[in-house]
Amino acid sequence: MAYLAGTPVLILKEGSTRRRGREAQRNNIMAARIIAEILRSTLGPRGMDKMLIDSLGDITITNDGATILDEIEVEHPAAKMMVEVAKAQDDEVGDGTTTAVVLAGELLKRAEELLDQNVHPTIIVSGFRKAAQKARELLYEIGMDVDLEDREMLKKAVMTAMASKAVRGAREHLAEIAIDAIKQIVEKRGDKLVADVDQIQMIKKEGKSLLDTQLVKGIIIDKEVVHPGMPKRVEKARIALLNCPLEIEKTEFDAEIRIRAPEQMKAFLDQEMKILREMVKKIKDVGANVVFCQKGIDDVAQHFLAKEGILAVRRVKKSDMEKLSRATGAKIVTNLDDLKPEDLGYAELVEERKIGEDKMVFVEGCKDPKSVAILIRGGLERMVDEAERALHDALCVLSDIVECPKLVAGGGAIEAELARRLREFAPELGGREQMAVEAFADALEVIPKTLAENAGLDPIDVMVALRHAHSEPGKVTWGVDVFEPDPKKAVKDMLSLGVVEPVRVKEQAIKAATDVACMVLRIDDVIAAGKLKEEEEKEEKEGGGTSEF
Repeated sequence: MAYLAGTPVLILKEGSTRRRGREAQRNNIMAARIIAEILRSTLGPRGMDKMLIDSLGDITITNDGATILDEIEVEHPAAKMMVEVAKAQDDEVGDGTTTAVVLAGELLKRAEELLDQNVHPTIIVSGFRKAAQKARELLYEIGMDVDLEDREMLKKAVMTAMASKAVRGAREHLAEIAIDAIKQIVEKRGDKLVADVDQIQMIKKEGKSLLDTQLVKGIIIDKEVVHPGMPKRVEKARIALLNCPLEIEKTEFDAEIRIRAPEQMKAFLDQEMKILREMVKKIKDVGANVVFCQKGIDDVAQHFLAKEGILAVRRVKKSDMEKLSRATGAKIVTNLDDLKPEDLGYAELVEERKIGEDKMVFVEGCKDPKSVAILIRGGLERMVDEAERALHDALCVLSDIVECPKLVAGGGAIEAELARRLREFAPELGGREQMAVEAFADALEVIPKTLAENAGLDPIDVMVALRHAHSEPGKVTWGVDVFEPDPKKAVKDMLSLGVVEPVRVKEQAIKAATDVACMVLRIDDVIAAGKLKEEEEKEEKEGGGTSEF
């Protein structure tokens, strides 16, 4: 009735905006593609770096996809989905974030061309999903098995992961450290081998050079010894890990003690001292000569510990306590009365050292540590941060290989081969889905094409040569050599150049890119709520500027 009477019917709240149909799709695709374009120039060993300045003026210089997208403040909802892709890729496999985002952007570009030819989004989504499933099957078919004892092959995979980072000069040194660290923490869980990267502690300190980065077969505690009278170095350390305070705890309820004479006061203080002395005696009797305490240690207790020649550190982080337990074999004890000699851990050496401006306690020479530490050095704060990111990628790549020991050739070789095989597979589907699978195959080729562009090579010449190489039998591992100045000679065998990547990284990149592309394509209506008045007023005060993204 309201409609017939000419009265408008309000469905959405005042200030809401609505975009639908092709306009909504174009908008979302454009926002997602802008994010992909930002990262595109960082792909590969010849990729460029980005300088990011946050609202506080702090600077980050990196070409790590996950870090870049984490630092920039993205406003558009579709662009935020691309940021989530990078985050998911980083959380799942730790490498290949740029590949996933660039591939997602290219899939959306190809999908837009199909939409312009009046292919329905549902058909495109269905074709993309079938192509992604086929691509993942082909990955495992093409992938080469790797032996975890083959150190040379592991080193090639790590060097490839770090090729695009700013730590090129120290790549080999860092690769050796990463391999040693992962081999130390590998453990069997059921039928599977697992290498949990969280069990590798990374401590950053400026000073010296990247080549002074070292692996400690034990743990580094970023604290100093609590009392100056304690020993600063203990050999053949028997370590107690305490999750209880070495101090007189206050009662949970308020208590009042009436003292009428000085003798009573002295007796009260003597009793406190006696309790603390008993605590220290208990530690001494068990045979411990090093104590790491998660809670506080009273000044009087520190004095007694120093007299007994026991090295003590207080307020150690919970995560560090767990790592100490895995490294030294000690049990974390929550009640001092339960401490037994078999709960103690062992280390060849516990020593306080001065690194730069700070003092740290090194726990070294553990028998078979399942947690280790890497002390990262570098002459510049930015370089130390980038070295940490490079090592994180390297460790994650090795962890992926431990869990799924298969490798494929890098340098765009696997993408070119998958694209060729998907084009052969497309006619089996027929109909319009065939067009979507062919578009997916074309999108995959963005990776070798971008590698060529970032290296200053002519992408058309390189792609023609690459397609020709993959059409010949036995050239599955041929990709783009970004260090070859002649585009006609730039297509080479990646295996012989030692450029290899884990199957898990590629599989996750294809999976994540396909998921986000399909999600964006399925949106045909964007309904945005109006901004709150306070936000509008704030924007007017600041000049009304909104983020470009």
